[in-house]
Amino acid sequence: MRSSNPVFSRRGFSRDNGHAGFSAQPQAGGAAVGTQGNPYAQPQGANPYAQNPYAQNPYAQQDLQHGAPPQAPVTTGRMTLDDVIMRTGTTLGVLMVFAALAWALLPVDDANIGKSYGIAIGAGLIGMVLALVQSFKRKASPALILAYAAFEGVFLGVVSSVVDNRIADGAAMQAVLGTMAVFVSVLVAYKAGWIRVNRRFVGFVMAAALGFIVLMAINLLFAVFGGGDGLGFRSGPLGIIMGVVGILLGACFLALDFKQVEDGIAYGAPREEAWLAAFGLTLTLVWIYMEFLRIIAILNSSD
Repeated sequence: MRSSNPVFSRRGFSRDNGHAGFSAQPQAGGAAVGTQGNPYAQPQGANPYAQNPYAQNPYAQQDLQHGAPPQAPVTTGRMTLDDVIMRTGTTLGVLMVFAALAWALLPVDDANIGKSYGIAIGAGLIGMVLALVQSFKRKASPALILAYAAFEGVFLGVVSSVVDNRIADGAAMQAVLGTMAVFVSVLVAYKAGWIRVNRRFVGFVMAAALGFIVLMAINLLFAVFGGGDGLGFRSGPLGIIMGVVGILLGACFLALDFKQVEDGIAYGAPREEAWLAAFGLTLTLVWIYMEFLRIIAILNSSD
């Protein structure tokens, strides 16, 4: 499993073309499957997660001798849905605590906004570096992920405070509600099988996200060196359209995240993979929240 987010990692996607439906997936600790469908299986027994079903169950061979089917061994140390929920809750909790502290301790009035902006930009850059480091690591680092959440929380706290206090009262809460609505909607659509996550879907989302990021980077360069709003992709009517596109991309990444979690549980990923799932979900939710906040700011700036 890998983080399926704008910060691309080296983990591969699952190779099946199925959609939501837990009954269609092999269960953790169940019978081994071939490498074609299991992203954790490797040829010639090289999979460190694949275990001999008889290695931990000395009675399984006796069952076979008596003509009874072997019983699946009790497995430990594998990722569960509860693990993902707990790690995600912890990561988002750290982010929200630091966002609240930044909101309260870094004022955005005329006398202090420059200093607060400087701290926010510094925290955002550190958070981005930590996110990139974790994205290219083979294993999850809980300390690194929580540090990212803390610095990202400082950045979001200051930005949210600026928009809420200086542009649109209540903008932060509106953005939170919008993010929650997208999360729930995508989860329901995924569980109902309305969203089919296959290789074609993954390829389309990755290509669209790469194009979006490159376009925003070019717009930022024009804004930095040319002044103003650059090419205008982040302001006015065009900025609203690009914000909607960003939210739709975030929704697609949520579907990829859900697929990664489902595959990880089904194929018996190790428990530490739950931290990668939490990291990916946090990145995606931050992405969606920022796009909502940007749209709200543009709409209220045009009044």
